Amino acid sequence: MSVLRCLQRVNEIVLYTGNSHSRETFNSLQVHSFISGCAGLQISSQESAFFAKSQPWGLILFKRNCDNPEQIRELIKQFRTAVQRKDAPVFVDQEGGRVQRLGPPHWPKYPAANAFGRLYDRSPLLALRVARSVGHLMASDLYDLGFTSSCLPVLDLPQSDGHTIIGDRAYSTKQSTIMALARAHVAGLMEGGILPVMKHIPGHGRAQVDSHLDLPMVNASRLDLETHDFPPFAALADLPMAMTAHVVYTTIDNANPATTSRKMIRDVIRKVIGFNGLLMSDDLSMKALRGTLTQKVEASISAGCDMVLHCNGVLEEMEEVAAAAPVLAGRALRRAKQALKQRRKPVPFDEKQAAQDMQAVLAS
Repeated sequence: MSVLRCLQRVNEIVLYTGNSHSRETFNSLQVHSFISGCAGLQISSQESAFFAKSQPWGLILFKRNCDNPEQIRELIKQFRTAVQRKDAPVFVDQEGGRVQRLGPPHWPKYPAANAFGRLYDRSPLLALRVARSVGHLMASDLYDLGFTSSCLPVLDLPQSDGHTIIGDRAYSTKQSTIMALARAHVAGLMEGGILPVMKHIPGHGRAQVDSHLDLPMVNASRLDLETHDFPPFAALADLPMAMTAHVVYTTIDNANPATTSRKMIRDVIRKVIGFNGLLMSDDLSMKALRGTLTQKVEASISAGCDMVLHCNGVLEEMEEVAAAAPVLAGRALRRAKQALKQRRKPVPFDEKQAAQDMQAVLAS
């Protein structure tokens, strides 16, 4: 690093010395509590300068960012070079089915979660094996490219009158099936060296509108929620990371969606469900949340989110999120470190057999 760059870095750190959390850092750089998107197939010079200054904890990629293997590897390298952290986490939504950011011709078409559920109804043991194998195949793709995490499993329990935004992204309409298949899917993912992010805690299945476009209001009783919606999340509460639902549960907090509800996060997600891992918001650029981006960041962090997620890659918005996001510190910092510690090097598996299993599911 040049002398000039060293001085610039010192100046950036000094700017935050008045913050009570300033002693806690990643590799002497003050990382901030947000995960950012980016605009295109490479990190622009403006984005590189932004990432170097703002130090987001991680990056999330979408289809607009993914063309071919070499391009993705280079983009991820550019991000990590900008933030000067070779292990800075990089995320992607690679569920399979409708939500698959990497696909043909360079990567396989993966089945939606519900395909495992249909197989489970006929042959539970086979379905568990296939879900685990497919998780490992997905992880193999992502690990090779430099990704850290895939945002799955989807643990939402769909309802017959719910919006189709969840639909076949859910493993099943049966709790026990969701729990079993999600555990198998995640086991394969982690055996392949990729960390999971369960979503959308504490449950999006009853939402009757798409939270990308509007704010869902769920009026089910607390008893119904604790009996039906919350158990899949409680069963996998040991996972390292989770993503919130932009959904209002009126019988628990009739004013705020889970993402910005202190009562929902601290009383339900942390205590009733028992999740103590890293909690990130769903995308703050979704229309379910009201207010400015600054207000959304502040409300999410104040409610108890450890991390906020901003995905659309609009630099002006990214700058507003960065300005509002606090230094990653205290419990949030410990949870972030603990999440990354759960990542392991891939273990060998029968890739040919796994691919055959997956094709059988796709054909069924």
